[in-house]
Formats: sequence, structure tokens, C-alpha cells
Amino acid sequence: MLELIFFLSVGLVLWWTFWSGFSDASNAITTVVATRVLTPLQAVLLAGAGNLVGMFLGEAVATTIGTGVVDPAIVSGTLVVIAISSGMIWEYITYRRGIPISETQVLVGTLAGAGIAAGGFGVVKFDSILSNIVIPMALAPFIAFFSVVAFTAILLRAVRGRSPARLNSYFKKLQIFSSAFFSVAHGANDGQKSAGVLAVIFIFYGLQSGAEIIPLWLKTVTFLTLSLGTLFGGWRIVKTMGFRLARIKPWQGFASETSAALVVGGASILGFPLSTSQTVAGSIMGVSAVKGGHAINMGVAREIIFGWLLTVPVSMALGFLGYSVVKALFL
Repeated sequence: MLELIFFLSVGLVLWWTFWSGFSDASNAITTVVATRVLTPLQAVLLAGAGNLVGMFLGEAVATTIGTGVVDPAIVSGTLVVIAISSGMIWEYITYRRGIPISETQVLVGTLAGAGIAAGGFGVVKFDSILSNIVIPMALAPFIAFFSVVAFTAILLRAVRGRSPARLNSYFKKLQIFSSAFFSVAHGANDGQKSAGVLAVIFIFYGLQSGAEIIPLWLKTVTFLTLSLGTLFGGWRIVKTMGFRLARIKPWQGFASETSAALVVGGASILGFPLSTSQTVAGSIMGVSAVKGGHAINMGVAREIIFGWLLTVPVSMALGFLGYSVVKALFL
């Protein structure tokens, strides 16, 4: 008979997936809502459908999260429950302030922190975390920033001399496609993270072999949960990214979504789990910088960056503390 902790851990991972859709997948709709191309309901339906499509684009990210953070042999239901519960504390604090942080950083941080408390530093795969997660994640916002600047320069040259009103009409239609493109890329990256954790839990309890990476039914449940979270929106983050950070027009929304989708999609193929919120923020800052630094709310930008810098150490500390307390009292 399976332990109660197994069902609790699976339930919490699915809750985490829903929360990711709620708070982070809203990045897929930020620009299309901010430019008023789609209504919020239309935008979340489009994003939810895009997330589901992303489930068919490989399992490289799931493998990185499932086997490249801590030794899978110690990923018990207890460790996962503590990691997810600890991470939700920081998630809730930052969401209340409307700060878009990285669910990936939180998940990696709490898993590593809990892993250290459970088995020492030797069970944490620091080399893999650095090369496959930390470095790509740190570079992604800068790549998105500079790629959207280059893309915008090409775009402005291509449409030079055209009527602004007519261009707005064209880019409103194009932005629907760019938003869908980003939603697919987002699903391919974020949905795979939870699927990877669930697969390792199933392996730990002997319900899945190591050779069978992610069964289709497990991916389907994960992506449906992510899409459901998206349908409920994450409006505090949408307001921060789409209205407080910078004011953008349809052509800027198209440019920023397309550039961010290319970065996230490319990382998904390579197996690099990124922060979609950081990538989108870098893209929005880049497309706004083309108009000059005054187009970016620097106070909001500093608050976002400060939240990013704190997330990993705070998450590791919460994971370590949570597991240490439970270990001392019950294990």
C-alpha cells in the first residue's frame, strides 16, 4: 500500500504546477493584454491552449530538473512535500507584492536546500545546476534584451514610412500569433519541470522504471494543470509587467513576445529550464529601451531584479530549514 506521503507529494507538485500557471504563465498574456489586442479571457484561453501544445516538444527540461538537481535516490515524498511547501512561502510573499520571480529558481533552491539537509552536500549536483540551470537562466534575460533590440531595429527599418494607424492594425493581428508562439514555448519549458519532479517521485516509489522517462498520461495531467492555472490568470504580475514596468504598443508586444519565445523555445530544446518571467521582463525592457531609458520604470525594474537575486538563497534556506525541522521532530 502506497504511503500517504506519496499522494500528498503528488498533490503538492500538481498544486505547484497550478500556481506556476497562475503566477508565471500569465507572462504569456502580459503584452497582448497590455496592448489591448485581446481581452483577458481571450488571452488566457489562448495561453492555456498553447501550453498544452508545448507538451509534445520533448522532455529535455524534465530530465534536467528530475535528475540534474539532487540525487534521485533521495527524492522521497517527504523531501518533495517540504521543498514545495517551503517554496510556496516565498512565492506568496513575492506574489502579494506583484514581483515576478522564477518558479524554477524557487524549485531548484528548495530541492537543493532540502537535499542538503537530508543527505549532505554530496547529494546536490552543483556542477549540473551551474551549467544547465544557473548560467542559462542568468544569461536568458540579457539574450532576450539584446535580441529584441536587434529585432526591433530590423522591424522599424522594414516598416519605415508606413502609416502608424495601418501598422497598428497589422501588428494587433500579428501579436495574436506571437502570443500563441510564446505560450507554446512556455509550456515546453515550465510544464516539463513539474513533470520531471513527478517522474522522480514515481521512480522512488517503484511505480516507474528509470528508462521510462515521462509517460504520456503523466505529461497530460501536468500540462492540463498548468493550463488550468493559466485560465485563472495572475493579474498582479500582469499589471507589473504590462503596465508598471513599461507602456508598450502592439508592434512592441509582437517584437518582445517573438524574441522571448525564441529564447525560451531554444532553451527547451537544449534542456535548459529558464525563468519565463525573467526572459519576458528582459524582452520588455529591451523593446522599451529602443525608445530611450525613460520608457522603463526603473524603480519597478530594480524591485524585480532585487527579487530575482534573493530568490535562490532564500529558497535554499527555506528548504534546508524546513527539512531540518521535520527531520529533528519526526524522522
